[in-house]
Amino acid sequence: MGTPRVVGRFAPSPTGPLHAGSLVAALASWLDARAAGGQWLVRIEDADTQRCPPGMGELVLSQLAACGLQPDEAPWWQSRRGDAYAQALSALVSTGAAYPCACTRREIEGALAARGVALARDAERVYPGTCRAGLGGRAARAWRLRVPAGTLQWQDRRLGPQQQDVARDVGDFVLRRADGLWAYQLAVVVDDAAQGVTDVVRGEDLADNTARQIALQQALGLPTPRYWHGPLVLAADGHKLSKQNGATALDLRDAAAAVRAALAVLGLQTAHRNAPLAEQLQQAVAEWGHRWPLAAAAHNPSQPCIPSKETP
Repeated sequence: MGTPRVVGRFAPSPTGPLHAGSLVAALASWLDARAAGGQWLVRIEDADTQRCPPGMGELVLSQLAACGLQPDEAPWWQSRRGDAYAQALSALVSTGAAYPCACTRREIEGALAARGVALARDAERVYPGTCRAGLGGRAARAWRLRVPAGTLQWQDRRLGPQQQDVARDVGDFVLRRADGLWAYQLAVVVDDAAQGVTDVVRGEDLADNTARQIALQQALGLPTPRYWHGPLVLAADGHKLSKQNGATALDLRDAAAAVRAALAVLGLQTAHRNAPLAEQLQQAVAEWGHRWPLAAAAHNPSQPCIPSKETP
């Protein structure tokens, strides 16, 4: 048998233009796929249509192109894939792995407070399982995954051994929101499998989503990709640079300089300052292959699954 094809992806949420931090994530995923001789895909994660201004996805794609990062296939748009998510939810409901929930956020916080759980401002609201046994005559608002008890373990290529008890730390998480929109966790798991993604390379701020996604992959009988979570670009206050805290859009008047700065965050500085963009990228691919060889990365065991040939 030949070596399995490597498929990587960059999946931005187009709530605003790319900034320095998102370029680091895009570049890392591109380098990883290119160094392995694999395929690199782009997926526009616009399932939350309320937060994505018209035309922003197209702007993000143009920014990537200006930095020399071209996907190997036409980008997928999550806003066009509702049928696939509905099929996945239906499959989970049919096996009892998903159930309807009538709780509001205020009710969840009240239930936790009644148990003496302190609620820090940005802390995870662990769902207390109120609707696990039924709605008690109330109308369904959202759908949740019935998370099994126990600790999930996985190997991150950069961070090393990881583990989380999702039932304890998160609880039964949302698959479809009360407003009818599809939740990030369901959409990303369904799309990674449908696109045949073997390697997820993204920022370290998303590492705590991994256990939830593995739990959902297992519930759906989907394969688990390898994971690599990379360094973040920090704002002046020490927090992650993001659109929420006012990160400015990439200045691409000198795309080579922007790429060079992103490479430095990733610890790659082989290209000469005055090297053309294509040469910088070529040298960075070679260096990435030496630093993060996929041959040395153990693949997570998973159930066999043939990716669907769905169209975007």
